[in-house]
Amino acid sequence: MGFYGKHILPACLDMACGVKPITKQREKVVPHAEGVVLEIGIGSGQNLPHYNPDKVTKIIGVDPDDHIWKRSAKRREASQIPIERIGLSGEDIPLDANMADTVVCTYSLCTIPDPVKALHEMKRILKPGGQILFSEHGKAPDAGVHKWQNRIDPIWGKIAGGCHSGRDIPGLFRQADIKLDTLEEMYIPGPKVLSYNYWGSARG
Repeated sequence: MGFYGKHILPACLDMACGVKPITKQREKVVPHAEGVVLEIGIGSGQNLPHYNPDKVTKIIGVDPDDHIWKRSAKRREASQIPIERIGLSGEDIPLDANMADTVVCTYSLCTIPDPVKALHEMKRILKPGGQILFSEHGKAPDAGVHKWQNRIDPIWGKIAGGCHSGRDIPGLFRQADIKLDTLEEMYIPGPKVLSYNYWGSARG
């Protein structure tokens, strides 16, 4: 990983993931978390201010990038909730089955190399009756926009840390045999190729 990956990319991702429209999306899902939380792609800790410390007892964050994790330091210090980190991607998580009350995944399925395998891991680690809370950008419903998502994907992935602009988020859950309890979707403010959002909850 060169200078770009160590210094420029983490700063850009932190800034992009903290813009107002995305923060509003986080506010819709993260406060519903409770108990022991497994957060996939905890990154720079953008979700941390939105957890309810009266409901959440512990957060275990999964993220392979040491450089983006360093940018979460102030948010971790401000949190009242104990936080641990596993420095791996989401496909193979060294945790016991049925140990998390909630899984939170925001703006991470776009980047994980094998998102279906990661969803299987979330399902394995989630307790019976627990829920997965998610908010992701993905495949736009307009053919013209989706066409441009496919066009920019090879270049976008290289400059945005492996992010894919148009993954079929509901389709990934179906492939992982995870039932969506609630699903909402719409364009949020921003470039259309990157701003079609899906959010809601699911159970294994």
